[in-house]
Amino acid sequence: MMQIQQQKYRSRIEIIGDILDAAAYHGQDGINISSISRKTNLSHYTAIKKCDSLVSAGLIESKRTPKKVRFTITNKGIQFFQEFKKFQYLLQQVNLEC
Repeated sequence: MMQIQQQKYRSRIEIIGDILDAAAYHGQDGINISSISRKTNLSHYTAIKKCDSLVSAGLIESKRTPKKVRFTITNKGIQFFQEFKKFQYLLQQVNLEC
């Protein structure tokens, strides 16, 4: 008998963490919205909305290049992401989920 695994949905904070992780990975070169969408498994529209929120919060910034807009993580975003990873680790230690 084949078991069907239930898909785990991510919380908003996990999605934010995924976006910050993608932006951090690309460093000062930045990452475009299509790549964010692919790497975080979000629709293009949802990725744009989430990135706009993160820009407003000062966690990432957008830079226009001749062809595209690229997103880079800010120092505030790096600090937030580091604290988020610590929090995730603590939750795993006590078997809780975000």
